[in-house]
Amino acid sequence: MTNASHKNIDALNAVLSETFRLYVQTHGYHWNVEGPNFRQLHATFEAQYQNLWGALDEIAERIRTQGAYAPGTVAELMALAGPEDAPAQSAGDMVAKLIAGHEALAATLRKAIAACGEVGDEVSVGVLTDRLEWHEKELWMMKAGTR
Repeated sequence: MTNASHKNIDALNAVLSETFRLYVQTHGYHWNVEGPNFRQLHATFEAQYQNLWGALDEIAERIRTQGAYAPGTVAELMALAGPEDAPAQSAGDMVAKLIAGHEALAATLRKAIAACGEVGDEVSVGVLTDRLEWHEKELWMMKAGTR
């Protein structure tokens, strides 16, 4: 593997690990949300964690197509993702933490898109751009619900 492809793999690993962290967080919120908007938030969180779960496989397989091994344990993924946030208690806090998580992942995606573009990996650029589009739409909808 060349240094250029290491940069590419590092970027994809960062996206994979942050996606995993957001998946776990969202799934936990789906299980534990309470309050007057329970039904709406429960359904929203479910749709989000299902999308994130599918993305994990797509991103990990993209890493494999580049000749590297994807992180395959929770410990590896969480080490790459960094420290966990404190758990949210209220529905409003859950939404705020998910907004922050999607914003952080969108920033990581932008960096990864640039890194993959630099090494000529246009397929990864396309995959990551599709992910960024989804996160931006989720951010818009979650933020609109807080106004």
